[in-house]
Amino acid sequence: MGLLGTLSMASAGDITGVITLKGTPPAEKELTPIKDDSICSTLYSGNLPTTHFYVVSSSGGLADVVVSLKDVTGKSTGASAAPALLDQKGCIYQPTILAVQTGQKIMVRNSDPCVHNVHTKPKVNEEANQVQMQGAPDLTFVFDKPEPFVKFQCDVHPWMFAWVTVVDSPYYAVTDKDGKFTIKDVPPGKYTLQASHRKLGDQTADIEVKDTGATQDLTFEVK
Repeated sequence: MGLLGTLSMASAGDITGVITLKGTPPAEKELTPIKDDSICSTLYSGNLPTTHFYVVSSSGGLADVVVSLKDVTGKSTGASAAPALLDQKGCIYQPTILAVQTGQKIMVRNSDPCVHNVHTKPKVNEEANQVQMQGAPDLTFVFDKPEPFVKFQCDVHPWMFAWVTVVDSPYYAVTDKDGKFTIKDVPPGKYTLQASHRKLGDQTADIEVKDTGATQDLTFEVK
């Protein structure tokens, strides 16, 4: 189901909701290769970081889900949007899941006392691979085409990954630690809301946004 009428900012409402997880996700794994790195290992005096593919709150809220309007394209405001930041800190990417618009700058920072390289592995956008020394200026990446979960990796430290979803409109959000999301200033109309999790796939729901907004919750299930 697509849009009804022309997108107009004359009136707009927010889409809010909570994404939850049903079932017990697989256990996360400790990033043990960090122990063998002479520099990264010194950044941790206690437990090593783990993978965090399934970030779930005590109430079942699922973090790191990209929520967007599926059928809205060609409405990007990315060229004028504030840059998004992807930091390399503690020899991991922070955040692991990020969403931006087409044309929006992604600034990649090296906050570590070592060299990294930033290697993007898109399927429809252009691939890039740039070295980034300790204390070097932020690197800038821009994607022109929408694409889900573009992989960012460090070839120097093979446990380092992040995934960036590129959408073609400003109508998207990433769920917080409690699974909550807000997509702001959506013009009234009928849409398909899509929630995407890198491990669990997609969930969709047809919604109608009015001047007062709309609320839509979705649930993923571990099988």
